[in-house]
Amino acid sequence: MREKILFVFPLLLTLGAVSAQSPTPIVVQAASGTTATPATSKSAATATDAHSIPDAIKLLEQIKAANDEVLAKQKAALERLAELQDAADQLRIFAKRG
Repeated sequence: MREKILFVFPLLLTLGAVSAQSPTPIVVQAASGTTATPATSKSAATATDAHSIPDAIKLLEQIKAANDEVLAKQKAALERLAELQDAADQLRIFAKRG
């Protein structure tokens, strides 16, 4: 019995060490894209910034409204779960009395 334990224990340690090794890393090549000239990108950025700020604010307001709706639904679901929990507790109490 002792021989089996002395054989199995190092075997398990070896298997654990083998499975704990990290896999080989995966190398992903960078995407090559066209680069804009500094003058063109600067003027384009200024023009889009002037128009994009109000658009960004509108988008953020829409996102906030959607988040508020989700939070309201989650609050209603939590309240419903609390009610179900209370009903289950009462049922357990009545079942024990029964």
